[in-house]
Amino acid sequence: MDTVFKFLFDFLGQFFGSLWSIIQGLFAGIGSAFDFPAYINIINAYTTELGGLAWGIAILAIVLLIAVLGLIVWLIIVAVKKFIRSHRRRKDTDSLVKEVQALNKEVMRLNLEKDKILSMKVSQIGLNPNEIAELTGEEIEALNNGEEEQENGSRFYKLTEIDQLWADYVPPVYDNDITLPEFCDRFRLFACSRLGLYYDIKLIRLFVASFASTRLIILQGISGTGKTSLAYAFGKFINNPSIIASVQPSWRDRTELFGYFNEFTKKFNETELLRAMYEASYNENIYAVILDEMNIARVEYYFAEMLSILEMPSRDEWVVDIIPNAWPTDPKHIVNGQLQIPPNMWYIGTANNDDSTFAITDKVYDRAMPINIDTKGVAFDAEDTPPINISYKHFEDILNEAKAKYVVSEESLKKVGLLDDYVIEHFRIAFGNRIVKQLRDFVPAYVGTGGTEIDGLDYVLARKVFRKFESLNLSYIRDEIDGLCAYLDELFGEENMNESKDYLRMLKKLV
Repeated sequence: MDTVFKFLFDFLGQFFGSLWSIIQGLFAGIGSAFDFPAYINIINAYTTELGGLAWGIAILAIVLLIAVLGLIVWLIIVAVKKFIRSHRRRKDTDSLVKEVQALNKEVMRLNLEKDKILSMKVSQIGLNPNEIAELTGEEIEALNNGEEEQENGSRFYKLTEIDQLWADYVPPVYDNDITLPEFCDRFRLFACSRLGLYYDIKLIRLFVASFASTRLIILQGISGTGKTSLAYAFGKFINNPSIIASVQPSWRDRTELFGYFNEFTKKFNETELLRAMYEASYNENIYAVILDEMNIARVEYYFAEMLSILEMPSRDEWVVDIIPNAWPTDPKHIVNGQLQIPPNMWYIGTANNDDSTFAITDKVYDRAMPINIDTKGVAFDAEDTPPINISYKHFEDILNEAKAKYVVSEESLKKVGLLDDYVIEHFRIAFGNRIVKQLRDFVPAYVGTGGTEIDGLDYVLARKVFRKFESLNLSYIRDEIDGLCAYLDELFGEENMNESKDYLRMLKKLV
């Protein structure tokens, strides 16, 4: 056994002894390198032997050695600082990682709470999370305890109130003898004498005739030309003020129009538009809804359902789902959670064309009648003209009479067909059956208001057909525009179709 220990001592001692010699030699070398007294003794030993030039070389060697030693010391100091700094950074990084992990855990906890709240949405319309902040402490406590408030009253406060207010409604005496030209003239004079608003008679005729072709009218143009004022004046003229719905950039779905059912409060948050729609079902007045700044949000998002419903051929199909279930206390005219869209309501949107708004898509334009208002009206004098009481049935009757009396001539329809073929061939754009139907409805109504057939055709083609050219690459169709203007002159005469030709020339200038 002693032999083994001796072997291990000698064998391992060889390695560790050598390692210790290296360490000793390293520190001895460092000590010798910085042994300044030894350097002084060497200099003193050669003082008598060095001459002038030799002393210069010696001094240079001394300076270089001092520089090297100083560089070594500086490198050691820098290395120590970097080590300390990296150690501190590592500690800071570790603390930040721990803090981020704690924040992530908190975010996960909050997301779980949010998911629990959102999972409580059971209605088709759903819960608006913004309403959570409006709950009282008692409601939140009741919710946390799993308690559900049993409602004895109606969940539609405004609509139920209308049921009570209109229960004994007596309709007014309607002026059902007024003609379509008289309606336009009196509207213009009323706006001037009572409201100080000045509109050209052609604009009034275009506006009124639009009611015959669609339920959505778009008043567009630069700001400050009286778009909202025209729709507002119309409500005042028919003795039933227009309902103004100011569109917000956050509007993304139908709940902005109709409201939604709040699962917390068990109440339906009714909008002013829903209230007006329900009220319209009780009478025969004309209702105008103003969608102010309608393209500050995407129209096809919040108004898509209405566009589809209003295109249904039968008014019995004009039904919108308000709530997925029925309560015995629901308002009278909400049947099985559905409301019939009233036939006496039209929707008038105002649109500004600037960088702060969205472009209105073809889906919306094709279903609407756009009216451009780009100039301010010229002031004129008018005698005092009072508003009128007119039922929507008589208003529709005089529009339908115009459509029956002033049917678009076969000659004009043939020219429109030829123009359609020309546009398809040169621009790859077709009119579509919907636009032709609107043309057949709008043009006779425009003639009935006092306009002419050719001007009515001109306006529809400019605003419904040639407007589509804006979506094309104008640089490619620029040379074709002159040919189209010449073809319009050939079909309709050089003195006609000025609205369309002016619009086409304007597009050409944009290139």
